[in-house]
Amino acid sequence: MFAWPDDADEDRRVLDWLGSGIVSLTGSPSESPRIPPGNAATLARHLGKFINGNDDGARFLSERAAFTGFTRSGSISLGGSCRLLPTRDGWAAVSCARPDDPILLGALISAEIGEDPWPAVSAWLAAHTGTELAERASLLGLAAAPVAGSTTSVPRPTTRRSVEDLVVVDFSALWAGPLCSHLLGAAGARVVKVETPTRPDGARRGNSEFYELLHAGHESVVLDPSTSPGRSALAQLVERADIVIEASRPRALAGFGLDAEAAAASGTTWISITAAGRNSDRIGFGDDIAASSGLVAHNNSGEPVFVGDAIADPLSGLMAAALAMSETPTAGHLWDLSMADLVASTLTHGTDAPLPRSCASAVAVPERRKYVGTAPASGSDTHAVLRSLGIVAP
Repeated sequence: MFAWPDDADEDRRVLDWLGSGIVSLTGSPSESPRIPPGNAATLARHLGKFINGNDDGARFLSERAAFTGFTRSGSISLGGSCRLLPTRDGWAAVSCARPDDPILLGALISAEIGEDPWPAVSAWLAAHTGTELAERASLLGLAAAPVAGSTTSVPRPTTRRSVEDLVVVDFSALWAGPLCSHLLGAAGARVVKVETPTRPDGARRGNSEFYELLHAGHESVVLDPSTSPGRSALAQLVERADIVIEASRPRALAGFGLDAEAAAASGTTWISITAAGRNSDRIGFGDDIAASSGLVAHNNSGEPVFVGDAIADPLSGLMAAALAMSETPTAGHLWDLSMADLVASTLTHGTDAPLPRSCASAVAVPERRKYVGTAPASGSDTHAVLRSLGIVAP
């Protein structure tokens, strides 16, 4: 049975942060690192123990930086696409990660913006409240929200089951979902990654070695949901799946004719990873979700700074894998995992603090894990996978 970490164990909380690699990535570059608030590193360690029996779970939180070389940047996320900016009544996290985001930011502030959107966005935020930002960002599909947090409960793993030889159909992209499928694959599951011709995984354009780590040994299928044969093949693929992973708003796969509730009722374990739950239209990425949920540290001037590198992503990936490995009362189950609520659930105890000199030698740095094999090219296994599962290729 999964044991949720003890919020009151302050020494354990600090030790887990120090060993996670996250402390070295937290704070302003000109200042000493900070020990983050909450117990996300302890939760990650517990999840790792549940998933693979090892105490390495907290190390997953920082490992991307070992491949990218990202270092702490204070109020700018390590990857550079998200910023913490003051609003009229507090602070907000705003991302500009996708090609269309500059246009959306212009719509947010009702003004044209140049190559650098941040001066105009900063000026608009300073004159508007976090509530106004949240309302406009939701309407526009923009990853931006005030630093506030939430109190909604999150699903918890139960008793571990074996996933060996189970078929995992992974519709996710970027980091959280692929980390989940990577961990399931390492536990013996067969992982089939599904992309569409027009929407390949954006992480393919990122660090190639980190992408290889998460996808080595998997199979890649590309199907076109805009065609009847493609939609039919997608539906049959889901029917053959023991576990389905999605990391987008539910309407995306529903638009392909796929029904999560019906799949769960028929015996499938469906892992739904969203920014703020299946009933929310909010868009979010690892950095803005973590910060807006309250997982921030502070510099020497008291201003918020980012904790680690898009930490909501690996934390959610670990939790998603643990849920997929959990026994449920019925054969199928729909797990509704809100990244924002998961992060907020770790903030019930402990505030951020400067790194004591006595702890400096205990600060771990991000480490690379070795991997075996290669990640498949997009669509390279389409016909072989469909044939092996008895599906007629479109």
